[in-house]
Amino acid sequence: MRVKYRLVIMNEDTYEEKLSFKLSRMNVFVSLATLAVFLVILTIFLIAFTPLREYIPGYMDPELPAKVYHLQRKADSLEIDLMRKNKYLEIIRNIIEGKDIAAEQQTDADKGGPYDINTLERSREDSILRAEYERQSGYNLYNNNEQDHFFTKPAKTGFTFFTPITGIITNHFNLEERHYGVDIVAESNQTIKAVLEGTVIFSEWTLETGYVIVIQHRGNFISIYKHNATLLKKQGSFVKAGDPIAIIGDSGELSTGPHLHFELWYNGTPVNPEEYLSF
Repeated sequence: MRVKYRLVIMNEDTYEEKLSFKLSRMNVFVSLATLAVFLVILTIFLIAFTPLREYIPGYMDPELPAKVYHLQRKADSLEIDLMRKNKYLEIIRNIIEGKDIAAEQQTDADKGGPYDINTLERSREDSILRAEYERQSGYNLYNNNEQDHFFTKPAKTGFTFFTPITGIITNHFNLEERHYGVDIVAESNQTIKAVLEGTVIFSEWTLETGYVIVIQHRGNFISIYKHNATLLKKQGSFVKAGDPIAIIGDSGELSTGPHLHFELWYNGTPVNPEEYLSF
């Protein structure tokens, strides 16, 4: 292994010696081993610290789990937001159709769940909580059968309402009679316009109120237009103040003639439209 050998490189034509090496078998083995180690280290470096690793079959991007995690969280957030919006539209539909909102919300016990409400005992803390809740919600618009209704009216500053249609008011706003809007009689085929800019959240036919369109405005205002002959905007459309949204009509079982039933709601509470608009 240690015997020296001379490796000579010479010109074939002139036999002139160009280069020579004194090598032993030990030197050759050490050189080849050093070269192999260098190539291994170079390969590991290329795989670990350069984008070339992505071209190796079966190698996973280390950032991929983090991307999947963020995408999963975003998908969950979108699903929750969609459920909330669907529930919101369902409540709006129940309001428009005149259904009892509380009756639509059944508990697990009402649906035949595993709980037997007849065997549950009411504790002292539960009685105190119920009394406190009933005291605070005693003037709620939907649960109060008394004559008095109290709610916070929105400030009139900062809002310029567009008149939906010009006509004669035949039935005024009356909370005691649960008439949450005004009935406006106008000439046939008149165009109904949006009172504020906003997004159409409901635009469909209902049995009692016919063709109905509901618009969500800024400042937690909602405007409702009932008994239309036809609707000009679809759900999800964005409208500006004064844009045509429907044609006056006489649709629905509760209609007594061609007119517009207009409602204005603020924070889930009906307000008198005549305090904000001139018809």
